[in-house]
Amino acid sequence: MQIVGYDTAAGDGPAALLVSDDGVVETHALVTETTLAFGLKERHCAGEVEDGAHVDCERDSAPYCQVHTSHWPCARCTGTCAMPTEACHEEHAVYLAAFAPTTVKVGVTRSWRLETRLREQGADRAAHVRTVKNGRIARQIEADMTDRFPDRVRVPSKVASLHETVDESRWNDVLAEVNPLETFDFDYGLDLDSRPVPETMASGTVVGTQGRVLVLERHGTTYAVDLRDLVGYEVTSAPAGRSLQSSFGSFT
Repeated sequence: MQIVGYDTAAGDGPAALLVSDDGVVETHALVTETTLAFGLKERHCAGEVEDGAHVDCERDSAPYCQVHTSHWPCARCTGTCAMPTEACHEEHAVYLAAFAPTTVKVGVTRSWRLETRLREQGADRAAHVRTVKNGRIARQIEADMTDRFPDRVRVPSKVASLHETVDESRWNDVLAEVNPLETFDFDYGLDLDSRPVPETMASGTVVGTQGRVLVLERHGTTYAVDLRDLVGYEVTSAPAGRSLQSSFGSFT
């Protein structure tokens, strides 16, 4: 068996791990209080999933080798391109996403994907700033705003503040500055009272997910797992016995 992908809880259903067993992809929903019992073994390219079937790849690179790595042309676009994809010509939204306690990033997405995109990132709060007719204009606005707001927030930074809340004063100042069209307030139900321990593991009781971060409880310690870091691992159906870092709370 191999972990070959994941779905974030951006739609109606829960987040999930995608596990290939002899080429058949099974979905393991990451529902609160369910138990995962996968032990991690070797890691290599996750290959390709198409129409529910998995095509294996034995190349060493993980999560994907060069052959199976997709390159999104819009990743670093600043609005100076010739709009090479069909998506570029759709209506776009410019947004600000807030991550506890004080980080605010700027981003763009197709208008119909706005709330989905915010949940994919695990935003705590968000503001829809502008609606424009295509992606090029949206990217130009985004580029102009990066002197005040970053356009990326790394997963380790999100993990470090999962137990915190958004600074209301900071967020209200941002809203006053941009005068948004609409705002969003997300609750992922984690209710953490301390910072979870970063770890790469797939065994424990599911606390919940926020974006692509999975929170697990095991032996009295809460762990935060970047789902992307699991992709490519061969797994056993029972947890492996390697030692894990514990929080101080597990000893009290």
